[in-house]
Parts: sequence; C-alpha cells; structure tokens
Amino acid sequence: MKLDRMIGILSILLQREKVTAPYLAEKFEVSRRTINRDIEALCMAGIPIVTEQGKNGGISIMSDYKIDKTLLSMSDMQAILAGLRSLDSVSGTNRYAQLMEKLSVGASNLLSGDSHILIDLSAWHKESLAPKIELLHSAILSTKTVRFSYFAPKGESIRVIEPYHLIFQWSSWYVWGWCTKRQDFRLFKLNRMTNLQMKESFEKRAVPLPDLSEKKIFPDTYQVKARIQPQFGWRLIEEYGPESFTRQSDGSLLFSAWFTDKVSIVCWIASFGDGAELLEPAEFRQAVLAFAEGIRGKYL
Repeated sequence: MKLDRMIGILSILLQREKVTAPYLAEKFEVSRRTINRDIEALCMAGIPIVTEQGKNGGISIMSDYKIDKTLLSMSDMQAILAGLRSLDSVSGTNRYAQLMEKLSVGASNLLSGDSHILIDLSAWHKESLAPKIELLHSAILSTKTVRFSYFAPKGESIRVIEPYHLIFQWSSWYVWGWCTKRQDFRLFKLNRMTNLQMKESFEKRAVPLPDLSEKKIFPDTYQVKARIQPQFGWRLIEEYGPESFTRQSDGSLLFSAWFTDKVSIVCWIASFGDGAELLEPAEFRQAVLAFAEGIRGKYL
C-alpha cells in the first residue's frame, strides 16, 4: 500500500543520514520509478528531501529539518515488537515482525537481541485456530459475513454473523459480531466454531464495544464454600489466587469463591475426585452425589 510505504520511507530517512533509491526499492519490493514517485509525493507534502547524484549521492532529509532522527526510542520499538511478535505467534507467520523491521532499519539489535519479553498467544489448538483467525480477520477487513457451526452448552447451532472485532480475553480468542439469528451483537468463542465460511458483503452498522468485565460475563450467582485437600493447593492458586482459601488446623484448605451456575459448581467439585467436599450451597450436595453415582453406574 502506498501510504504504508511512504510512512516506511519517511521513518528510514529520519533514522539514517542518506540512503539510495535502489536500497529503498529492494527494501519495499517495488521499482526505482515507484520510489521516485513516492519521494516526489513526500516533497509535495512539505518534507524537505534532498536528492544528490553521483558516486556518494543518495536521498536524505535536510539536516536543519531533522530535530530528532528517530520517531520512536529503542525501548518504544522493542515494546511494539513484543506485541507484533505475539500476533505472529497466532497467525504462524512473521508478517508483523517484517513490518517492524522495515520501520526499524539500522537497528539490527532490536530484532536479534535484548528480547527479554516473550509473548506467545498461540493455543494448544494452534493448527485449527490460526486459520479461523485469518479468515475472520479477512472477513472483517472486507466486510463479509461468516457462516459457521457453533457448539454451546445448550447445543449445536448454525450461525451467520457480521464480524467486527477479534478479541483475546481470558486466555482465549473470541469474535464480536452481529448475529443474524439473535438479531443482536454476540461474543463467540473461536474454539467452539467449526466449518467457517466467508459469505456475502454486508453494510457496516454502529458497533458498541462489548462489556468484557468479569461481572458481566461471569456474574456472581452462587457463593461456593468447599473443603479441599492440601495437594490441590496449586489448582486453587492457579485458578482463583492465594486469597481464595485459608489453611485449616488439619491441613485442609477452606475454599470460598463465587460461581455463575450450578453445572459449573458440580463439575468443578467432581474434578477433584475425593479430594474436595462441597459445603455450600448445601442444596447442591445432592447434585454432586447424583453426578458421582451417574459416573459409577457406567462402570458397574
């Protein structure tokens, strides 16, 4: 894209004393004629660019014009690069790092070293997730609807949405879009989506940002209290934090937290086997027993 290329050329000229047209042409994978047209456009925009012919010639910005040779400090660029690398971890490509490389010419240590922040947003299902992200991203950019099968606790359904935002939240990827079935904006988890197909174009509508607060998505409905065996302390810390329990005199852990629904409570308690006992809500103790009996019945 011309605008991206011109921004990249300006960034290079601000960081280096002088470059040649062949160098820029190779860097941005275009012809020298295209670079010359871009330089003319920058001059028309008021950037005082000087072109010198001859053996030691090249393209540069007038020295009196340059107050600061860099648009961003090295620490700024490394922070941006960390974020760009995280996007590459999702798509399985290095397109974003290549973009940053074009904007950080002359700072080779930025890309090769001092990488003390490593962000990998890829999931266990990376092979199936990356194509979904790519398709949804393309659909958002081209304003195309997406049809897919969706698997939710209430069952499987076919949905068609107008996609607007890809969101990484709660360690998972989601798409926010207008659902034609519900006639409202909905949040869909990518891992529950299959058979994605890009369909017809749509006209953009006013898009409210989703309320992603924990209280909205996971409302506090039931307060759970449970006695957990000490060998499962790592799970409580990982899932709910060290403030979620207190250690008892017998070594057991008294756990307390809020849950959204009954099914989540029963399944969570059952996942500990005999290492957990539900204390409250007392009325759900029978449901845990019924759950355990149902499993037992399958193995008799």
